[in-house]
Amino acid sequence: MIPLPRPSVLAGVMIVGVAVGMMAAVAATVEVTATVRPDIVIAVVIGVPAIVGLLTILFSSRRWVTALGALVLAVGPGWFGALAAIQVASGG
Repeated sequence: MIPLPRPSVLAGVMIVGVAVGMMAAVAATVEVTATVRPDIVIAVVIGVPAIVGLLTILFSSRRWVTALGALVLAVGPGWFGALAAIQVASGG
């Protein structure tokens, strides 16, 4: 059984995860100057947080670990959304 935190706590950490993902996207865009294939970027940005977050949630034994897994899981959509917005704004 997966121990779930209160819904308000779970929603809060997921909002924080999306914000962290958006900040990571901006930082990565500023720091990485090499050209990278878009399919690899999408796989890394969505895949790595999804795998780490899901494994953390599945193997959690405490509520705070489940919340941490939800935070990590929510980083991917925030990161991807910010990267898509940057791409659209830059005209690419």
